[in-house]
Amino acid sequence: MIKPPPTRYARSGEARIAYQMIGSGPDVIVVGGPISHLDLQWEEPATVRSFERFATVCRLIRFDRRGTGVSDPVDRPPTLEQQMDDLQAVMNDIGIERAALMGAVDIGLCAMYAATYPDRVTALVLVGISGGTATWLTEERKDFMLDVIENHWGEGMLMPMFAPSQVGNTRFEEWWARYERASASPSMVRKILDLSTQIDLHGVLPAIRVPTLVIHRQNDALVPVEEGRAAAALILGARFEVVPGGDAYGWLDAEHVANDIIEEFLTGRLARRAPERVLATVMFTDIVGSTERAAAVGDAQWHLLLEQHDAMVREELATWRGREVKTVGDGFVATFDGPARAVHCARAIVDRAPSLGLEVRAGLHTGECEILDHDIVGIAVNIGARVGALAAPGEVLVSSTVKDLVVGSTLQFAERGAFPLKGVPGEWRLYRLAA
Repeated sequence: MIKPPPTRYARSGEARIAYQMIGSGPDVIVVGGPISHLDLQWEEPATVRSFERFATVCRLIRFDRRGTGVSDPVDRPPTLEQQMDDLQAVMNDIGIERAALMGAVDIGLCAMYAATYPDRVTALVLVGISGGTATWLTEERKDFMLDVIENHWGEGMLMPMFAPSQVGNTRFEEWWARYERASASPSMVRKILDLSTQIDLHGVLPAIRVPTLVIHRQNDALVPVEEGRAAAALILGARFEVVPGGDAYGWLDAEHVANDIIEEFLTGRLARRAPERVLATVMFTDIVGSTERAAAVGDAQWHLLLEQHDAMVREELATWRGREVKTVGDGFVATFDGPARAVHCARAIVDRAPSLGLEVRAGLHTGECEILDHDIVGIAVNIGARVGALAAPGEVLVSSTVKDLVVGSTLQFAERGAFPLKGVPGEWRLYRLAA
């Protein structure tokens, strides 16, 4: 993982604007949301992986708007004109004549700058946008946001709007709450919201004359996809793409298809990446008798149970530094950078399941895995799946490799015997985690 770059300051009038640069290649300036914090984003691993990806194909430049993050504080939110001055100050301080701009949600600055200074903008990437807030920010939603800002700022209550995929991930939720508090004060956020709701870009978007890509996640929890489609239609020649997902905070998955589209749009090609091979402990979990239980309790109650189960599993993954790879049926596939943590996590999941009225089984194996897009492949993954399938209800079953690697820990195992594993040569000795 790369180290955070130094923070530099560009002078814009009386204000100093903080910015950072990583990578090399074509210049791409990220115009962050209405609030941001350059330093704190380096504490969120998924965000850093996305930074690392873009740094391989471009020079990624990020800055905090005045009044937020580590830029100079101000008494009132900057106007669009001041923000354009700040962006230009950053470009001048670096010595950039032209750059691509990439912005999400609050794209007034990107749109205004591209329309006003097309000679300084090589391309424009807009993610999760709308022409204005009036059509999607209902009074009910605005009242909720105002209540959070006034009475619960820094508690992370806005996170489900921006990163619904992370609900239940305790580690991310704690980081998001700190990110809120560090990015701006409640009074500044309130002023920013009041100002942003008054900005309408329907008259600005048709004036954009630079190559433009508009991307929207199909289930965007903040701005409906129809808003992005309508906004893109106002920009001459804009390319509009709908991609899977629902997170408005777009740094969560470095290998997301959206980043493939952005990279190809900005560079004209998609870099070929050698598959990443790592040693990992793979965990497979599964709800036992899920079909019968679903039939017994009914669809509505079963969906509620599944949501509670998924939240519980993600909480334990966050506690034990596991990485969710995917869900398969009613279970999870996850990887860990340490076998003992993986076993502890599996035991916690299995032990907590009865409190939900469920039985879960888990299987684990350690070996070399190939990380491919959003998935993992390799013989180690196949072995882990076969071990999981042999586990009994309420049991954590591991391969001999896992047992041998945790020697010296407090974990105790009982032998379950030697088993042939479909598609894997030879017989494998498997061990049950003792109570």
